[in-house]
Amino acid sequence: MTAIVSCRGVERTYRQGSTETPALYDIDVDIQEGDFATLAGPSGSGKTTLLNAIGGLERPSKGKIVVDGETTTELGKNALANLRLHKIGFVFQSFNLMPVLSAAENVEFTLALLGVPTRERRARACEVLGEVGLAGLERRRPSKLSGGQQQRVAVARALGPKPKIVLADEPTASLDSKSADSLISLMAELNEKRGVTFLIATHDPRVMERVKRNIVMKDGRIISDERRQAATRV
Repeated sequence: MTAIVSCRGVERTYRQGSTETPALYDIDVDIQEGDFATLAGPSGSGKTTLLNAIGGLERPSKGKIVVDGETTTELGKNALANLRLHKIGFVFQSFNLMPVLSAAENVEFTLALLGVPTRERRARACEVLGEVGLAGLERRRPSKLSGGQQQRVAVARALGPKPKIVLADEPTASLDSKSADSLISLMAELNEKRGVTFLIATHDPRVMERVKRNIVMKDGRIISDERRQAATRV
């Protein structure tokens, strides 16, 4: 199997004045192509910090991170932004959709940054919105969509550029139980049928029950890494 992400000796310490607060300790982990995995653990365990470090949203204090063959910890600001744009999809707890744009326009926005021609990006936006179950809702703005639908738009936006990996930070936290279950099923289907690689930071047991791999964190360390047969639901 091919490692999309490789972390070696990754540490993160936050400094405020003379005070140092360690958040990650000596993290070694690989995320393989086709993984459907969680970074699981309670609040303060370091899972979001590690996810952000992998996504290049913050730099580790020490160690090395490689994403699809590029050592992100050695890249400058512009090169890192370019890698995020081309190779990493993000799904956030708070959706982070642009309220003045329609569902399709939110998906198109990233494609426009990549220089995809108008006709092609519109077609791609409609395609991925259909994949996430939102066909017919392309012109609706976020305020006219339910929370679950907004998160599906966020997933579609992440999938638009065909990234190597999708990083999701607590994607079910703002959803009701029905919407959360629906979103998890969607991600599982995208992984199983389309081979999308997901790494999900979560403390939601419903997510942990459905994935193929649980990487459990506590106090900034990985304490277990278990591969399992993902649960399926009809």
